Amino acid sequence: MKRKINTRLVGIAVLAIIATVIGITNIFYNLFQKRVRSDLAISAKLLKDTHYFEEVNNEKKEIQEIDLSTDISELRVTWIDTDGTVLYDNDASAELLENHIDRPEIRDAMAYGVGESVRRSDTKNKNTFYYAILLDNNTVLRVATDAQSLWSVFMSATPMTGVIILCIIGICVLLSHVLTKQLLRPIDMMAQKLEDADYEAPYRELEPFSETIRAQHADILSAAKARQDFTANVSHELKTPLTAISGYAELLEGGMVGADQQKHFYQEIQKNADRLLALINDIIRLSELDRTERLPVFEEVDLYETVSECMEALILNAKSRDVKLTFTGESCVVRGNKDMLKELVENLVQNAIRYNNAGGKVTVTVEKNDDVMLIVKDNGIGIPASEQQRIFERFYRVDKSRSKETGGTGLGLAIVKHIVEIHDAKINLDSAPGVGTTITILF
Repeated sequence: MKRKINTRLVGIAVLAIIATVIGITNIFYNLFQKRVRSDLAISAKLLKDTHYFEEVNNEKKEIQEIDLSTDISELRVTWIDTDGTVLYDNDASAELLENHIDRPEIRDAMAYGVGESVRRSDTKNKNTFYYAILLDNNTVLRVATDAQSLWSVFMSATPMTGVIILCIIGICVLLSHVLTKQLLRPIDMMAQKLEDADYEAPYRELEPFSETIRAQHADILSAAKARQDFTANVSHELKTPLTAISGYAELLEGGMVGADQQKHFYQEIQKNADRLLALINDIIRLSELDRTERLPVFEEVDLYETVSECMEALILNAKSRDVKLTFTGESCVVRGNKDMLKELVENLVQNAIRYNNAGGKVTVTVEKNDDVMLIVKDNGIGIPASEQQRIFERFYRVDKSRSKETGGTGLGLAIVKHIVEIHDAKINLDSAPGVGTTITILF
């Protein structure tokens, strides 16, 4: 990042310097051209005011007596007759010069009184400025001077300009390093104090970025802790039935159990094996739900019909625990995954049955108000207010002894929460100890 900032700052400085040099050169060259034209106009008018050429008779002998070569060394003076014939030139022999009637500055002078033009000499890499003025006898007096072209001026200044540019670039490189350090120092400080919620971003523009990073950092830490807790809980939950199975099997293998107790031990091994299998299945299912890269297939599902399909097995489960299960409602269509919705219903109802009392009842209702609602209500042991925020955590149990006795894994409501989130639904909980629990899913 530092290298990129330095490179871009130096690049901007170089471009700015080059653009400045080119711009200033153009500006000063334009001013220089205006000055040259102004000087030529003044020179031409001064020569005209002397009436020197008008007093010379148009005869070859008298014209030859004109000599301005020593008086005006940097100014070329040409005197042109009305037909374009060159009568005199202080830089060359008039007889050798061609007719000037087609020269633009001569034509303009004859037509408008004055004329000017600039012609470039590629061989000398110079521009020649011409200024012509009409005399009172209708002849034309033209003055001219050579000046360097823009490219020539630029090239002549290149060595000094190059030295200046290199010096400025060196200063810019140094300043860019200093500026980059000053810019990044507060950001480095912010990174070091990322966990400090009271630390304010050094720049106002970084406040949203700082808040986002801090929130993501907190989420990552929370996810890491949850994963660590989940691993520890999984290890503990798997260890308990495995230890029991291993212990019972060891006693049976050593012949330390009487014939009358063997059946009980076999039943305990089967019970713990079933619990272990249920636990593994729930862990696998949670892992599948955690994978968000592959979304389930959604379709229009009749929630009432889906719940009805689950009722037969759930009623048998309720009867085995002396709990009355009833189902009421109306046809309601939601968009979702049918298999997941069945899993949702089964986990909610089984949980309501498991944490109920003998002779208790569970009511499942599907109805539509503003939203499609799935309501599972029981009159079981209930959940204390202090525990209600945690019941959807993995392996969390309100009554640990009852959960193990009834075969609960502590993952049922965690699976419910995942399925609810996948369907973009909401879950409401209303519970009180000794009164019962009502869980409402709003689609």
